[in-house]
Amino acid sequence: MSEFVQPASLACLSDQQRNEAMARFAVLQPHLEDDVPLARAARHAGVAVRTARRWLKRYRADGLVGLIHSVRGDSGRRKLPADFASLIEGLALCKPRPSVAAIHRAITRIAKERDAEAPSYATVHAVVRALDPALTTLAHEGSAAFRNRYELIHRHRAEAPNALWQADHTALDIFIVDANGKHTRPWLTVVLDDYSRAVAGYMVFLGAPSALHTSLALRQAIWRKPNPSWPVCGIPDVLYVDHGSDFTSIHLEQVAVALRIEIIHSTVGRPQGRGKIERFFGTINTELLPQLAGRLIKGRPTSAPALSLSELDAAIAAFIVGVYHKRPHSQIDETTHAAWLGQGWHAAHGRGSKMACFG
Repeated sequence: MSEFVQPASLACLSDQQRNEAMARFAVLQPHLEDDVPLARAARHAGVAVRTARRWLKRYRADGLVGLIHSVRGDSGRRKLPADFASLIEGLALCKPRPSVAAIHRAITRIAKERDAEAPSYATVHAVVRALDPALTTLAHEGSAAFRNRYELIHRHRAEAPNALWQADHTALDIFIVDANGKHTRPWLTVVLDDYSRAVAGYMVFLGAPSALHTSLALRQAIWRKPNPSWPVCGIPDVLYVDHGSDFTSIHLEQVAVALRIEIIHSTVGRPQGRGKIERFFGTINTELLPQLAGRLIKGRPTSAPALSLSELDAAIAAFIVGVYHKRPHSQIDETTHAAWLGQGWHAAHGRGSKMACFG
């Protein structure tokens, strides 16, 4: 039986092997860094879930080296001619995507014309399987699909508290009672510190999201809170937001210029890196709202709506400060409160003189 050998380090890998390892890591990265379920990340990348699980196990055991194909101890004794390998790769990248069987038939015909030995079906399959998934996505699905799947915008954790904040909106899965006694679904705007996952500011409101709601949530995020248990404040270096009109207003741009905040908009149709704030929205919808009257399931309330907007506001604040900030976060191995306090207090006060711009 042939022995399989795993390279000991990245230095032992060829460029092709490094590219293969990085392509597989790109499939796992949303799960590892943005808490995206592995099954969803695998489906999005066009990879079988079982394969992704195998890659994840290898990566956790051996790092990037574990993500390459094991190398046979007897490799090199019989190699596919380079021109045949290139032909197989070229055929595999044709659009529409051909089957391995079709590629094998084509390469067999070419080999016969050249009076050469045709590669086996298994060899053709191995060459096709070894192609960089990013390359096949680009070839078969186009540049838009490639960007959405493989560009890594803001997926890494920020280096320190207040270095990067994210802001976004969501419609909450609950009905409340408005001032006219009508049942209505509120919205929530959140400003989240990327490093600590702490909530710097939020606003719960009725009606469609607007630049005013964003500005008010940002104002609360920047200023010191009356509650001493909620110390998160300051001025971020970067604010990462969607490309909607509520995030591209002149007022928000003026505020950013005045406070020297760099605003980065996600490209239209490509909101990468939003997993952290979406996870927080999921936490609110699945942990807090089920405890409240009027919670929605599939668009229908499970109990009669009873809360006013101010009562829902108070419930969200209590959950953020008393529950969410106080428990350990699975991705940072400490509480969000402790993670922000590690450097956040100094970051907030280091730029505190500019808080007057919001007065």
